[in-house]
Amino acid sequence: MTDQSGVPITKQRRWGGSVLALFAGFMAAVVLSLGTDFTLHAIGLWPALGEPMAPQLLAVATVYRAIYGVVSGYIIARMAPYRPLEHALIGGFIGLVLSLVGALATWNRGFGPHWYPVALVVLAVPSAWVGGRLRLAQLRNLATH
Repeated sequence: MTDQSGVPITKQRRWGGSVLALFAGFMAAVVLSLGTDFTLHAIGLWPALGEPMAPQLLAVATVYRAIYGVVSGYIIARMAPYRPLEHALIGGFIGLVLSLVGALATWNRGFGPHWYPVALVVLAVPSAWVGGRLRLAQLRNLATH
């Protein structure tokens, strides 16, 4: 039996590879997001750390975080030892939970409008799904050539 990428499913699962894939995808999202945030703060496009952000700036942050979610999902799927899409979705659900915790922790702290943390929660799984689907498309393309 094979999974959706054509990789044989074995009874012995390689948990270490799964954990490594999830960790690498998570770290990529964190490094890219925080790196972009700090760079935009450093060059003066974002307000000082801890200051409220304008809705337009939060819209930009939402877009790049969604893109980084796709990248993270792709990395997870690329590194997954089996079932790449499922791994990417697991990463997306972990991102959803972490985004929900962040939303609850900052909800009425004056950091900006409530739509922003809600958007991060809502976009976590779809972004990871797109990254996983990109990997599956790549695998199908490799298999046909």
